[in-house]
Amino acid sequence: MSLLARPIAELARGLRSRDFSSVELLESALAEVAREDGELGAFLRTTAGPALVQAQRADRLLSDDPASASPLLGIPVAYKDVLCTKGVETTAGSRILEGFIPPFSATAVERMEAAGAVSLGKLNCDEFAMGSSNENSAFQATRNPWAADRVPGGSSGGSAVAVAARLVSATLGTDTGGSIRLPASFCGVVGVKPSYGRVSRYGLIAFASSLDQIGPLTKTVEDAALVMQVIAGVDPRDSTSSPAPSGDLLGALKSGVAGLRVGIPKEYLAMAIEAGVRGVFDQSATLLAAAGAQLVDVSLPSTEYALAAYYVIAPAEVSSNLARMDGVRFGPGFGTAANLMEAYERARHIGFGPEVRRRIALGTYVLSSGYYDAYYLRAQKVRTLVAKDFERVFKEVDCVISPTAPTTAFRMGERVADPLAMYATDLLTLPANLAGVSGISVPAGFADGLPVGLQVLGPYMGEATCFRVAAAVEEMAQVWQIRPGTKGVPEAAG
Repeated sequence: MSLLARPIAELARGLRSRDFSSVELLESALAEVAREDGELGAFLRTTAGPALVQAQRADRLLSDDPASASPLLGIPVAYKDVLCTKGVETTAGSRILEGFIPPFSATAVERMEAAGAVSLGKLNCDEFAMGSSNENSAFQATRNPWAADRVPGGSSGGSAVAVAARLVSATLGTDTGGSIRLPASFCGVVGVKPSYGRVSRYGLIAFASSLDQIGPLTKTVEDAALVMQVIAGVDPRDSTSSPAPSGDLLGALKSGVAGLRVGIPKEYLAMAIEAGVRGVFDQSATLLAAAGAQLVDVSLPSTEYALAAYYVIAPAEVSSNLARMDGVRFGPGFGTAANLMEAYERARHIGFGPEVRRRIALGTYVLSSGYYDAYYLRAQKVRTLVAKDFERVFKEVDCVISPTAPTTAFRMGERVADPLAMYATDLLTLPANLAGVSGISVPAGFADGLPVGLQVLGPYMGEATCFRVAAAVEEMAQVWQIRPGTKGVPEAAG
């Protein structure tokens, strides 16, 4: 099996003991991409040349001072295509940004590079991160490695697939309404939605600025903690980033769940959840109780209004954020136009896909004169209620658990023609974005051969508790070693 089957900590030990070099690890990753990604479609572009330079530098640093090296030094990673990377085309999965090469990198990318991570390239996503299935990319389809006819989830589908298929050790994605946690659940990997402000959004091509958050997708909870320790922290270039300390996330992994009060929200479980998904959730809750956690029934009554509020607030911010995309300097152009207005209209119609156009139209409508109070203002009031629900519940319990998604990965094309059904995919994840709280999805089992994730939500800046519970679930479930194609048998690292 590929070296990439091993978790990051194990790879780091192998690099330090010179069992293999960073260049050899990179070559193994590129071989996996060449062999697997033609069918999977996780990568939009690879950067083998710059990656080799990074790997060679990592080997020199490991040779000079292995003891003080970062755990990410020499580790293969990749980034969702909404994160700016200096000198590498960044399109947000959209034709309107085709050819855009940023002169700078996102802060999260800079911090990964400063830690010595080796970047293999940019990963496919729903256009401007708008979608739950990764079917909205303007460039290619991304397929779930567990079943080629299934979606990987979105919008960070490429990020989840690259980890699940062992093409890289870690990726960065973004979560606006579940776009890290949902694909993590569908693809059987760990996905972290940090608290709003925990990770700088500088250099992120924004979808909805008050909801977006950057986070890692990895094979294990420990891997995710290692990445979070690198990318978290205040950034003077992002006024919304928080100076609150991250805490000892790695230490939290060893704490167990004995004595923790774990909330089970009745509104979440009252939703239409597939029987197989519910079975995995019930088993996880039973195991947590057996490990000493106290299960507490809680209520988040504003949950029933969260979906409607989200699909007013997020499109409103889309309408504002994408107003600057004119197709003049990048993208497909506009051909011959009679005037400037026609040129803009033509470029935006060609450059934006149907889902992006739908959300721009909806956002413009709810912000327009005569409708602002009726829709946008009311949605913001609902958002406040959702946040207050979480504040109250987190005075009663330490965290909340639920299935990450109501279903396992659905078939490609199944929901494309029904936007409401597609939006409902995020029912269990988007309330956390409205409230800005912390969350993580951890693989908890399988239903009909497809992965099922358990969602752990913690208070604002409560990542340590989320990691603590997720690590316990991972240890009890014992499924992270199972990869697509192994028929349920844990893989052995090569």
